[in-house]
Amino acid sequence: MPKTDWKSEARDLKKKVKKLKARLAEAIGDVAEEVREELDEVATKVAARVKPVKMVSPLAPKGGFPALPQIAGVDFAAAEAGVKYTNRKDVMLIRLAPGTAMAGVFTRSSTRSGCVRDCQAKLAMKVAPGTGAAIIVNSGNSNAFTGRVGDEAVAAVTGGVAAALGLPASRVFSSSTGVIGEPLPHEKITAVIPQLVENLREDGIEMAAHAMMTTDTFPKGAAATVQGDGGVIHIAGIAKGSGMIAPDMATMLVYIFTDARISAANLQKMLARNVDATFNSITVDSDTSTSDTLLLAATGQSPAAEVKGTVAKAFETALHGVMRDLALQVIRDGEGATKLVEIRVTGAASDADAARAAFAIANSPLVKTAVAGQDPNWGRIVAAIGKSGAEADRDRLTIHFGDVLVARNGWRHPDYREEDGAAHFRQDELLIRVDLGLGRGKRTVWTCDLTNRYIEINADYRS
Repeated sequence: MPKTDWKSEARDLKKKVKKLKARLAEAIGDVAEEVREELDEVATKVAARVKPVKMVSPLAPKGGFPALPQIAGVDFAAAEAGVKYTNRKDVMLIRLAPGTAMAGVFTRSSTRSGCVRDCQAKLAMKVAPGTGAAIIVNSGNSNAFTGRVGDEAVAAVTGGVAAALGLPASRVFSSSTGVIGEPLPHEKITAVIPQLVENLREDGIEMAAHAMMTTDTFPKGAAATVQGDGGVIHIAGIAKGSGMIAPDMATMLVYIFTDARISAANLQKMLARNVDATFNSITVDSDTSTSDTLLLAATGQSPAAEVKGTVAKAFETALHGVMRDLALQVIRDGEGATKLVEIRVTGAASDADAARAAFAIANSPLVKTAVAGQDPNWGRIVAAIGKSGAEADRDRLTIHFGDVLVARNGWRHPDYREEDGAAHFRQDELLIRVDLGLGRGKRTVWTCDLTNRYIEINADYRS
């Protein structure tokens, strides 16, 4: 019987095992690849058929975006530039007819963006009669705290629009909204300018409102009409804003258009007179943005005569109404908001003291979380007034929740029932009235509640 070479046989067996393992791994890999391909195919089909569910604020206006009048001399376009977002329009362009008068108000933040500073400088320039204008806006990146690079991005974008529309660069205004501190990829915006210009149309205002949204859950629009001398004057506006909202204009971009015949100087005066009681009377979280911008454009293409006299008063009232409507829509879309809260302070030693007290209540996390929990904890309102810096006297203080008298003369009213206060706090819209009993100063501000959703949105904002 021949002697067996066990070592040689073992080596052969090891080689066979190695080959078998390789064949097995290859077979498994082929199967795994086939499974992956099938899964990808199924996922693609599912994604094509199932639309993602987007949370919309429960306080959003019923019926969706309103039907806004077309303003003669104003055209809109929007495009997908991919500044940050994918598969959505994130840049919008507005073309304004020759002879358009412009006005604006902006954040006074010391770290305001290059866009804001550029707009302020351009509004201060003299304008030749009959000159047109344009506004270009992007979402996803605020181009704030980006230094010289940010200024160069503003120049590149506004210069690109100016060349495409045949306008002087001094008449192209820009806004950017989104993450702070990251360079704006302006080449993505300039690349879509030809597409924007080609697609400009009068009825694109809703599309423009969508394109400038960031954490907003719905686009915001408002309108009004005024009977002028010889014809109707139209006003239409759009806004974005949801978080980082506080006075000094909140974190907003707002664009209002009218076909009224009115000078830029008068337009600016009206805007300045009405911003304090509207956009500077709202707060979501007490944080002020670097990018707040409100531009108001009057094309002068209404058949009505120049705005003056009683028509001017009616026009300013209508403008105030549009501004207030848009401001409250921003609060209705406050990040994570479930309650709209009006805080009305009267009887203060001065209007300034009334504002201090009102904003102390509106910005108090304790008050805002009590509202979220539907807890009528009026002691938190007293505490907020006490820390506000406004002159106050405990024994003259009166507090109402809606029509429910809660406290008077420095003490809980004997007829107050906790269940009545709780019933008011269960409503979607709350009214907190405070009278300080010291004078004639007054101020009304609006805020929203503070919920877990606010933390989720802002904790994940850059993720």
